Amino acid sequence: MSHKSASQKRINAVSRPDILGKYSRANREEMIAVAAYFRAKNRGFESGHSMDDWLAAEAEIDAMLRNREHIH
Repeated sequence: MSHKSASQKRINAVSRPDILGKYSRANREEMIAVAAYFRAKNRGFESGHSMDDWLAAEAEIDAMLRNREHIH
C-alpha cells in the first residue's frame, strides 16, 4: 500500500473531476477563500496566519467535497 503525502492528495482532489463533481475549480477556490476568511475572522484577523488559515480551509473543503461524493 502506498502512502501519499498531503500535498499529493490535494493535487489529486483538484485534478479529479469525480471529487469536484458539479463544482468547478473556481467554485472550490471560492469556497476555500470564504472558509479561510471566517477562520481569520474568528481569530480576530491576527496577522501571520493566512497560510495556516488557507491550508486548514482547503483540507476542510476537500473533505467536504469527498464526503459529498460518498453520500450521493
